[in-house]
Amino acid sequence: MLSWTLTFLIVAIIAGLLGFTGIAGAAAGVAQILFYVFLVLLVVSALMQALRGKPPL
Repeated sequence: MLSWTLTFLIVAIIAGLLGFTGIAGAAAGVAQILFYVFLVLLVVSALMQALRGKPPL
């Protein structure tokens, strides 16, 4: 899923350079949503590991 975030980010940057604002906005929006989803999943995963008592890698 992280690869999708990077893919949409690259598409947004390229589309922005070419002037396709509609495509760039949509791709950037998807990349932003995926970023926040993964950020929440990271926090939840870290909390679950902490509650289990396992040391971080």
